[in-house]
Amino acid sequence: MLDNTDVLIWWGHMAHDQVQDEIVDRVHQRIQDGMGLIVLHSGHASKIFRKVCGTNSGYLKWREDGEKEILWVIDPSHPIVEGLDEKISIPHEEMYGERFNIPQPDELVFISWFEGGEVFRSGCCYHRGKGKVFYFRPGHEVFPIYHQPEIQKVITNAVKWAAPINFPNVTYGNPPPVVEIKAQLEHSIQGLHEKKEG
Repeated sequence: MLDNTDVLIWWGHMAHDQVQDEIVDRVHQRIQDGMGLIVLHSGHASKIFRKVCGTNSGYLKWREDGEKEILWVIDPSHPIVEGLDEKISIPHEEMYGERFNIPQPDELVFISWFEGGEVFRSGCCYHRGKGKVFYFRPGHEVFPIYHQPEIQKVITNAVKWAAPINFPNVTYGNPPPVVEIKAQLEHSIQGLHEKKEG
């Protein structure tokens, strides 16, 4: 089934460590081969997102007070924000606050402000091998976040962005030179001789 998946959406809450390492390795390899991965909300602590990040991405601040959140668009030219306004208001949400222990995103799409004053990098894009990864913070399980049309639009856009494309063939290892090195070297030596004689 994984081999036929173009984009995998990952949401988890409490049982992250129960996911077998073999499954994580298979998902990670599929990302390297071009599959997209969308990680939602508390999926930040999942084994696969930790592996993608190379850090313990479970480290952040959090508070379950049902605070108002304003999700600000940071990159209005990014395909993930197509058709959205400059901000999304979420009436009640779990707070996540910085510092979020992730590597610098390749592209930062959203940043959140919470009623208690915290901010958070809430829309982070990464390129891993041929695959694309998007972390999207909203989505606490006790609030109807995924019923908001704007949130659904972000996820739909993210799936389109992360979908595999037809990559050029790439070779690794020890290939022969693209240009004949001997001919290049002889040409360079001949040019030096001509320069000295001239």
